[in-house]
Amino acid sequence: MRKFRRIMWIALASGVAAFLIVPLLIPFESSGTTDYRQAAGPGAEYSILGGVDVHLEQSAYLGECNCQPPVLVLMHGFGASTFSWREVINPLSRYGDVIAYDRPGFGFTQRPTSWNGVDPYGFEGNFLILDELIAKIAKDREVFLVGHSAGGQLAAEYARVNPGKVSGLILVDPAILTTGGGPAGLDWIYDIPQILKLGPLLVRGIASSGLDILDQSFVDKSKITTEVTAGYTAPLQVKDWELGFWNFVTAPRDNQLRENLGSLDLPVLLITGDQDTIVPTSDTVELQDILPNSHLSIIENAGHLPHEEQPEAFMKSIAESAKEIGLTN
Repeated sequence: MRKFRRIMWIALASGVAAFLIVPLLIPFESSGTTDYRQAAGPGAEYSILGGVDVHLEQSAYLGECNCQPPVLVLMHGFGASTFSWREVINPLSRYGDVIAYDRPGFGFTQRPTSWNGVDPYGFEGNFLILDELIAKIAKDREVFLVGHSAGGQLAAEYARVNPGKVSGLILVDPAILTTGGGPAGLDWIYDIPQILKLGPLLVRGIASSGLDILDQSFVDKSKITTEVTAGYTAPLQVKDWELGFWNFVTAPRDNQLRENLGSLDLPVLLITGDQDTIVPTSDTVELQDILPNSHLSIIENAGHLPHEEQPEAFMKSIAESAKEIGLTN
């Protein structure tokens, strides 16, 4: 029995030692090989915002009113980029100047590996980017945030803590009641040196699991064409994308949005696909009862990406509620 216990203790000690030492010895080499600007292609637009080189796409106002048009800022969801707005960025310009950008950790925006001060991947860093973007583009004009999924949560929280800066919200399948985050209280795990070392290697699986999520996001699978798949996977060409994504995963995202939704009294248009299984359709329906000045549109035969899967119906939803949320063309 003593010999067995000794063997067990030796095995346990060896396992602990392996966990403590081996991860620190594993070299990291990114699967991406291209600079983020080169990956974006010739002519891609960039702006330094919040100390980050941010990839942008813009569409100028096409309306007919003799006025200072509002600015619509498009904020993509988890795992997406400006590519997600390709079907609606130009149609939306009938309501104002439209600008979409890649959030840190996604798309073709710079992926800082170190920084002084605010973490660019966290809520505070994202808010700083929005502050500077609005100051640079909008100036004194009205601003409407259009946020999808996790981008919807970010947009709503920014509007809540910055009253007066945003005139209205369009939240598309917003990840507010269902956030998709990890269990609360376990952030300390990310500070373990071995986890920090292994993290970028572990997130490499997003290259395959991300396509599974994309598949779940569409009702009509035929719309997931080779071009769509290529558009979503193109940022994986960027060197050190794994480090950027790991920085996003471990970034501080504490917020009080869910507990204070009743105080978000600016006009809100809620849009959801009728068959969304990523952020359940019922979540967005429930938000209409919580948000005091909200309107709801449910798009038929659409999943988690109604602006991609049913762009015409998406634009019709906005047209039908434009006046209610303060948009004119």
